[in-house]
Amino acid sequence: MLFTLHRYIFQELLRVFVLTTVALAMMVSVGMVVPTVVEYGVGPNQILRLIGYFLPITLTFVLPMSALFAGSIVYGRFAADRELDACRASGISLMVLLYPGISLAILVAAANLILSFYITPSFVHRSERSVKSNAEQILFRNIQRHGYYVLPRSRFRLYADNVAPDKNLLEGVVIVESRPDSSFRVFTAQLVKVAIETHSAYNKAVIAAEEAYRFDELSPVFLGRLTVEEVFPPLLGDSISFKDIEEIKRIQADKLYYYPIRERAMQARAQLAAELLAERLNAAFTAGQPVLLEEADGSRMYALQAEGCQINPRKEYTLTLTGRIVLEQRDRYREGLTVRYTSQSGSMSLQDNSENLRLELLLDRPAWERTGGITGTTPRKYVNDVLYPKPLAAKLETAALLETLLQADQPGKVLQNPPSPAYTTILQMLRRALAKTDREIMAEVHSRLVLGVGAVSIIMTGIALGIWIRGGHLLSAFGASSIPAGIFIVFIMAGKQMIKSSATSDILGAATIWAGFLLITAVMLVIYRKLMRT
Repeated sequence: MLFTLHRYIFQELLRVFVLTTVALAMMVSVGMVVPTVVEYGVGPNQILRLIGYFLPITLTFVLPMSALFAGSIVYGRFAADRELDACRASGISLMVLLYPGISLAILVAAANLILSFYITPSFVHRSERSVKSNAEQILFRNIQRHGYYVLPRSRFRLYADNVAPDKNLLEGVVIVESRPDSSFRVFTAQLVKVAIETHSAYNKAVIAAEEAYRFDELSPVFLGRLTVEEVFPPLLGDSISFKDIEEIKRIQADKLYYYPIRERAMQARAQLAAELLAERLNAAFTAGQPVLLEEADGSRMYALQAEGCQINPRKEYTLTLTGRIVLEQRDRYREGLTVRYTSQSGSMSLQDNSENLRLELLLDRPAWERTGGITGTTPRKYVNDVLYPKPLAAKLETAALLETLLQADQPGKVLQNPPSPAYTTILQMLRRALAKTDREIMAEVHSRLVLGVGAVSIIMTGIALGIWIRGGHLLSAFGASSIPAGIFIVFIMAGKQMIKSSATSDILGAATIWAGFLLITAVMLVIYRKLMRT
């Protein structure tokens, strides 16, 4: 008899639970997919796939609410129809009648923990790979549709007259770069090949241009072949909220695996590279020795001499050369000196903060002398894609990068002199980002645990209120049970914010998260105690 009764109650619970879950999950999943479709312009064939990938994310929130609704409605109707009274009159205790509800609550709690710690992050990464697999097609589709495309969270905007997706080529290209100092640079090229490299912690767009020109505030400069690398974050899963427990452990072991940390670290690395280079140049210039430089393709060598150099505080990763500057350009495939440039002002800077360090050298209004006594002047001498000195690059390897960056503000550790204010500012932001990441990990782990375990208390509270408010409308019980559930969620959100905030103790924030669980559990026990007595 008891088995039949339990099966009857559980079937009713399961029917309402499944129908509610399907309805809520579909509505929420569609709402989550819309921003991704708008931002990245995915094709129609990917929309249904993305809805499936986002489904586990929605289930994490939908399952407890669906079980709460099912428990309050089914047990409320069971009590309102006097079936509960009949069972108790037959000698069946209330606790025995709660077994189906307890079973559903435990199943939902277990499913919630598995979803939040393992399945949801896995499906987020699948959706990431789905978008990544067609990343180049997304770029070309947007250029065909709008005439331009902005790489996600990037400083580059690409315009093109014609698109050849089968060859990954753009024709008649204009690239607009917005720089951190609010200035703009414009590049033009007849042909551009675009390739997007996907990595686990970040993505990289490689833009290779032929017959490229650069336009800035002074004059156009012919660059010839130009390669631009732009690192941008994962399209979807660049938050601790979308990391599974194994990834969280990996981030704790190596913070560079987490893109927001990597982004700050690469900015600090680029600034430190500029300051290491400044010390190297000043040491060589003081000793009267030229600094040897080489283009990345190996076609030309350069010998640079000047009176000194200093960090430019107004332009990032830039050194200002001082005094009389002499640049000897030597062609590797020809013997002897090719051209000597002489100028009174110039600069050297990193092209960007990418992993491959490349330098740009600029001389203003240099006089030149070619082999054979031929002389002249030119508005500017611009050298692009110069290799960063290997002995200095070895100090900036990514294997121990964070340790190097954090020690660089101690004189004698990495730099011989105190770092510039620019590096100090970037280092402070990096340290804040590291502390913030540790707090986010703590907040995420505690909130996932409490949300999973607390599902049992929430659902059982809904069942208790359904029985208690049996005289009113069936939805009254669900509405009443939503109040403690809402308070529970408020405690979790407040605790997460307290942990993430540097103004409060992270231990106090964790205690707040668990206090919500203890509170709703206490409310549940009080209600059941009264039900047992009546």
